[in-house]
Amino acid sequence: MRIMAVFAHPDDEIGCIGTLAKHAARGDEVMLVWTTLGELASQFGDASHEEVTRVRREHGAWVAQTIGAQYHFFDMGDSRMTGGRAEALQLARLYATFRPNAVITWSDDHPHPDHRMTAKIAFDAITLARIPKIVNEQGGGQAMPPAPDLGSAEGIESGEDVRRLDALREPVRFYQYYAPASPYPEVIVDVSETIEAGAEVMGYYHDFYKWTWTKDQYREGRAAIGRMAGPGVKYAEHFTLRVSHLPARAYLD
Repeated sequence: MRIMAVFAHPDDEIGCIGTLAKHAARGDEVMLVWTTLGELASQFGDASHEEVTRVRREHGAWVAQTIGAQYHFFDMGDSRMTGGRAEALQLARLYATFRPNAVITWSDDHPHPDHRMTAKIAFDAITLARIPKIVNEQGGGQAMPPAPDLGSAEGIESGEDVRRLDALREPVRFYQYYAPASPYPEVIVDVSETIEAGAEVMGYYHDFYKWTWTKDQYREGRAAIGRMAGPGVKYAEHFTLRVSHLPARAYLD
């Protein structure tokens, strides 16, 4: 299967990194997507925009390589996302190219507006990606980004439409980080086999940002979710399932 994680800023993915690593380890295609470059992060102080975005891109590349995933950055503007159609359409075009079976993103109620807007466009893009005339539209103002070339050594770039995309008509399951107020059913994924991969990613960010949150606390949090799952689950991650076409199982499939 193909699974895509869509988040606003590098490090947002920590909540599902064990799940992504689990899928990658079994041979699934995994893609990490960030809608912004996280260029306003206060931890960078007076560093230039260019330096911050360079470091953020390096972080994303390192995390993707560590778990065996592909990755892509959009540049929708840190703390400037609107959740509008143009943003959703950029993501829909990436959906139509990568063709995910499942998407993971933020919950709908997170305080950061970029997180909420990312969740909104991640959901809206599922419908937009289903419609050929939408994912291939041109003109009418600013040109949409092209069909991403996932095989290019240069990565995915923006510009004029260069080839026709096939709409993504297949069902896409939509998972979100667990939120207590969510009306959607809960899914708990056993990540006991990949807890150390998750701890490595968390530790990477911890060392850079000097977080007070530690790798031990990360493991303890996943262990608490594991206890909710029942006997035999040592570590787990917690989601809600907004759109389902198949029964939830140990993997998101």
